[in-house]
Amino acid sequence: MGDITTDALDTAAMERLRSGQQSALNELMTRHAGRVHRYLIRLLQDEDEAADLAQETFVRVYLHRHRFQPGRKFSTWLFAIATNLARDRLRRLNRRPQVPLDAHGPEDTGLANVLPDDSPGPEEKLEQAERAAAVRHAVAALPEELRVPLILFEYEQQSHAEIAAALGCSAKAVEMRLYRARQQLRTALSRLIGQPR
Repeated sequence: MGDITTDALDTAAMERLRSGQQSALNELMTRHAGRVHRYLIRLLQDEDEAADLAQETFVRVYLHRHRFQPGRKFSTWLFAIATNLARDRLRRLNRRPQVPLDAHGPEDTGLANVLPDDSPGPEEKLEQAERAAAVRHAVAALPEELRVPLILFEYEQQSHAEIAAALGCSAKAVEMRLYRARQQLRTALSRLIGQPR
């Protein structure tokens, strides 16, 4: 499914939703709910909170369907809604995300899941699991203004322009935030990166 086709389908679904065809919301949820949920898990580090906010995101899509601008990309608008809900929730909870060693999203693409069947020994598995946990922890520890664009760029494959639209800033600001996020991750992970195999 190409992006142009998805964008056209999304725009058509939003037009139907705006004209009162509520079934169009189901179509949008089928196409995007999984991505929104995974994004929110990465952002919030809590599956239950992410599930609640993913549902709330689509409630907001329905409630604010008349605010959607047909010339705008639906997924950018959708992720802006999800991001704003997550920001509000994080502020309300007033906590720093904590990443347990066994935290995995539903489609975790960590090293442990891409190994061939003739898997390495327990020592190497433990080392890989520790590295994956360290990366998750380092990303979760980033300040919100750096973590959000990094997750949108690296995990959701959104462009600088799409992220800028979702966050209400310039593409150059997104570029700078991604640069700063990567610098902070390099510093936080330098012990692991410099470690010989």
